[in-house]
Amino acid sequence: MYAVEQLASMLGLHVRTVRGYVREGRLKAVRIGKQYRIAAADLEEFTGGPLPAPARRHRHVEVSSIVQIDAISPTAMSRLTTTVMASIQGRSGADAPLRVESVYDEERATLKIIVLGDLATVAELLNLIEPLAEQRE
Repeated sequence: MYAVEQLASMLGLHVRTVRGYVREGRLKAVRIGKQYRIAAADLEEFTGGPLPAPARRHRHVEVSSIVQIDAISPTAMSRLTTTVMASIQGRSGADAPLRVESVYDEERATLKIIVLGDLATVAELLNLIEPLAEQRE
């Protein structure tokens, strides 16, 4: 059973148009409470053919990660963030967007790197950050 809103979306029609077809009797429907529901067979009869295939949804997986590095000098922070930013700028043929932001608290000597992107790309970037973060000055 389809709701009027679903059919309107599937057929590329306005909701009022579909409701009008139901009220005129051109499209068979059952009233359930205050809403109309249309059976698949009635829709096929109305359209004169098989139902349009529903749009396929594609799964999207994204990672949000915050890397915090304590006790890092301004010089080391600058070197690390420059390397990270250069590595994402040099990505060739990147299909998935990758966002990287960095925030440095000079008073606490803490760097936070915020990374948003797909699993593989973020993992690759984190593998780059790890040895840089471990380096002693």
